[in-house]
Amino acid sequence: MHYAILCYHSEDIVCAWTKEEDDAVMARLSLVHEKLDAQGRLGPVVRLLPTTAATTLRKDSDPPLVLDGPFAETKEQLLGFYVVDCASLDEALDAARDLAKANPGGAYELRPISIFHPGKAGE
Repeated sequence: MHYAILCYHSEDIVCAWTKEEDDAVMARLSLVHEKLDAQGRLGPVVRLLPTTAATTLRKDSDPPLVLDGPFAETKEQLLGFYVVDCASLDEALDAARDLAKANPGGAYELRPISIFHPGKAGE
C-alpha cells in the first residue's frame, strides 16, 4: 500500500529559517530519505514553493475562476509531501515519526493512496 505523507507547518516559520537552519533540517531529512530509499520504499518527494506562488482554479463557476494564492487561509500550510510504500498504517506512522524527529513542528497527515496511470489499471 502506498501512503501520502502530507507535510503541514506554518509557512511564516519555515520561510523565516536562515539558509543554515533550512540546510540543517534538509540534512536531517536526507537521513530518513536515504533509509526509506535503501529499503526501496521511497517514492516521489515534493517540496512546494510558498503559497504566494500558488494559483487556485475554482471549478464551481462557469467558466471556472482563476485566483491568485491558495484555496484556504489556514494557520498551517501544505508545504510538501512524500509517497512511501508501506505494508501497514503502523509502518507509515513509523516513517512519519522518523520525519518528525528530523523536522519538528507542524503536522504530518497520512493518507492511503491509489497510484493512477491514465490508460493503465490502477495499482
